[in-house]
Amino acid sequence: MLVVHVQVHVKPEYIRRFEEVTAVNASRSLEEPGVARFDVVREEADPSHFVLVEAYRTDDAPAAHKGTAHYQQWRDAVEPMMATPRTSVKYRTVFPIAEDW
Repeated sequence: MLVVHVQVHVKPEYIRRFEEVTAVNASRSLEEPGVARFDVVREEADPSHFVLVEAYRTDDAPAAHKGTAHYQQWRDAVEPMMATPRTSVKYRTVFPIAEDW
């Protein structure tokens, strides 16, 4: 299982709108066959800092995700909301095993 943590820092005036459009993207992402999880979390100490926790069943699934209309709409919608460019780190699942997801 490939897990990607996407760090997002949003301009404070866009926090609520970012949450709205990101929830739509996350919901639609869960309909993709290669997506096992798509969590959106916000830091308590800094409400403008979000982490998208994306779990993919295959190594090809992230590229397929980025090819979807809903991802591209999200990407374009949130671009002006960003305080800094988003960054990501990729991880491999140790536990639970992939079949448990």
